[in-house]
Amino acid sequence: MSKNAFWYGYLEAGTKSSAVLRDPSLESGSKKTLLLFNLARDEIIEYTREIVEPKLRELASSESDLVNALEGAYGSARQRFKGSRKAIADIPEKGSAKRASNDSDSDDDGEFDDFEDSDEILDDDSVDDADEDD
Repeated sequence: MSKNAFWYGYLEAGTKSSAVLRDPSLESGSKKTLLLFNLARDEIIEYTREIVEPKLRELASSESDLVNALEGAYGSARQRFKGSRKAIADIPEKGSAKRASNDSDSDDDGEFDDFEDSDEILDDDSVDDADEDD
């Protein structure tokens, strides 16, 4: 994608004002929101279009230092953003993938391996016993 495809602007939002970059290849999936790279927060954020658009202005030619800063920081922010959404993107459509077969006869899929049997686990009887001690 060419650098010219990006839109460089400034979000006028009081103490939360920041230079922003709009990459048209990133879509939020909703017409009511848009994704902007916020330089001050160093992350891609989903904004409500109705709220944010009136507060945006295009960067002036005298603000070319902000363009350079946006371009420099955007690449790593995009990688982090894509990585955070990867788990959602990898979920197959309902009914589109077969469930993986389990070769072992046990029902243990390792999901709760971090949990061990412990005496600290309370059942209803032990709670009642503790109340009687008071």
